[in-house]
Amino acid sequence: MLERSIFQNISPLDHRYSISEKETFEAVSNWLSEEASVRACLKAETALVAAHLRARGKLDETTRRRLDKAVDTITPEEVYAEEEKTHHNIRALVNILKKKVPDELSPLVHLGATSVDILDTSMALRMKGVTVEAALPLLRKLELQLCDFAEREAYTPQAGRTHGQHAVPVTLGFAVAEYVARLGKSILEIKRLSGNLRGKLAGAVGAYNALSLISRDPEELERIYLAELGLEPSEHSTQLVEPEYLLRLLLEMNVAFGVIANLADDLRHLQRSEIAEVREGFAGSQVGSSTMPQKRNPWNSEHVKSLWKAFMPRVVSFYMDQISEHQRDLSNSASQRFIAEYVCGFCMAVSRMSDVIEGVGVDRERMLLNLNGGAGKGAGGMMAEPAYILLAESGLGDAHEVVRRITLAAENEGLSFSQALRREDDVWRRIGGKMLELGLIGDVSETLMFFENPSRYCGLSAKKAVAISAKYRALM
Repeated sequence: MLERSIFQNISPLDHRYSISEKETFEAVSNWLSEEASVRACLKAETALVAAHLRARGKLDETTRRRLDKAVDTITPEEVYAEEEKTHHNIRALVNILKKKVPDELSPLVHLGATSVDILDTSMALRMKGVTVEAALPLLRKLELQLCDFAEREAYTPQAGRTHGQHAVPVTLGFAVAEYVARLGKSILEIKRLSGNLRGKLAGAVGAYNALSLISRDPEELERIYLAELGLEPSEHSTQLVEPEYLLRLLLEMNVAFGVIANLADDLRHLQRSEIAEVREGFAGSQVGSSTMPQKRNPWNSEHVKSLWKAFMPRVVSFYMDQISEHQRDLSNSASQRFIAEYVCGFCMAVSRMSDVIEGVGVDRERMLLNLNGGAGKGAGGMMAEPAYILLAESGLGDAHEVVRRITLAAENEGLSFSQALRREDDVWRRIGGKMLELGLIGDVSETLMFFENPSRYCGLSAKKAVAISAKYRALM
């Protein structure tokens, strides 16, 4: 057996991240490591033997235990050593398995199958397993954390931003609820697609040629085989399972990956010194910079974004694996092996994002200061929109232009927006009158209070945050 320090491995997933994300790495490794791949192929091969026996009415618990015992004694090292002779991975595995099972079962090993019946079926088995046992639990945990965050901050006023500029007020919970909704839908789709992964036992070109010599109903034998593994048959096979079953799952994982990267980016920007509305957790012994002791960098959010940059482009190869000439070529044989790295990287990013959300702190005072425009020129300018809308509702045709000029005056003269607006007597009278008419205030004297408190203009932000969080918490 080859012994090697993990620090001699090439992929950072296998050294750096296997240490920092130990639990996630182990959960993924149980399904996607090379050992797991060999085990899955052996499981598919023994399921085929069991299917032959079941179809002939000869499968009993004693025989099944003997099959399981044979598999337990096989190591990846044995299979690889045999492959040095055969130069064919599945034939090597079959040769080893034939030696391990009872003699009377040996003729049934791999009977009627081609290599890809085993490879594609075991890939479906592994991808279903890693999705259900590793990816979905991580995703659900993150989603529920986001639901808690959105509800907790549902009424916390925040400056809404478009194009990196202050827009109109929202709440922090509303901003987080965006990701609750986007990620939640993706989680549900990942679950659905993982349950629809397919296998096959259709032979060398998918036409059941060999199986037709063994069974009167080859498709029924295929169903029996796949039922042993908790799978269903591909509707049509060449030598390959239709690639779109797996492709769609991987693409939806990439959708979720993008949502998480977008969240990481938003959180990273909210930690900028000039914004400083949220902050990642920071351990007492943690160092932010090798030369600037004061630094507290948002490195976990940046790490998530960086993982997305590394793995997102691999979707191109997933699409390219969709194409195989005629009944099959080998152009996906190397590229498909790297699916394991993609799924591992995705799970690492979900886990890291979960850690960020768990430790994130919110500076509500700074958030309110930013919302009110700070001490800068034109403070409170986010209230220009309600001024324009109310003025237009009062019947003034060029309301937008009037308010635009007021915002410019506020900026040029260093006034708050409400101060500049208050100077325009006719405009102020029209706006106050319309607010009174709409029941937004009880007396026109309250007009100033409204325009000096942007937190009063958050629309349905809080309501949406609470409703969306409740919905997706139930769905999880």
